[in-house]
Amino acid sequence: MPVPLTLTGRLVRLEPLAPQHASGIAEAAQGNRDAYGFTPVPHGVDEALEYVAQALAGHAAGTSLAFAIIAVASGRVLGSTRFTRFDYWQGPMVWPLVHGLPPGDPLMAVPDAAEIGNTWLSPHARGAGINMESKLLLLQHAFETWRVRRISMRADVRNTHSRLAIERLGATSDGVRRAHSRGLDGEVRSTAFYSILDEEWPTVRATIERQLSAQPARNRLIDA
Repeated sequence: MPVPLTLTGRLVRLEPLAPQHASGIAEAAQGNRDAYGFTPVPHGVDEALEYVAQALAGHAAGTSLAFAIIAVASGRVLGSTRFTRFDYWQGPMVWPLVHGLPPGDPLMAVPDAAEIGNTWLSPHARGAGINMESKLLLLQHAFETWRVRRISMRADVRNTHSRLAIERLGATSDGVRRAHSRGLDGEVRSTAFYSILDEEWPTVRATIERQLSAQPARNRLIDA
């Protein structure tokens, strides 16, 4: 499984989600929860602690690697995101490669493909480039360090906001799987799938960086 790591950008730092983030996660999820209809977001400290525990269990099982999204300026928790659905085509291989040692250590496994998902932000952090820079950090690590061949993303087809955010990154639509699963609201949902391939990454990276450079000054609530 990929080892936990911290990724730092201009606006945010992605730290491996851990119990010490639970109170910040609970605080970030306070306020207007209208945008959380399609993504599991904990409510209160007890749910935040369980949310972190489930994320750690997912990493122990090799199925996900979750992060707390932290404001660089203030250290404030702004939300969470994760790598998930790791796919190993010829391995697992290990990173970094060590000459003379056999591949296959699951604690150092490098995926050939993965998915980015379970992303949510505090209401105060939306529209400030936080999601876009978080995605840039994850994509950069996946394509430039792990050397994955594909990163996937998905959204409930009804979640127009998330679908537009994915499309703004430059991801390609892979279509909609109808009646794919049961949604968070209990309704049967169709799912929109997207992907970015390794050969597309330079163009996607330029697209994201161009949009980030055009963002207005950081929100004072994030800096506070």
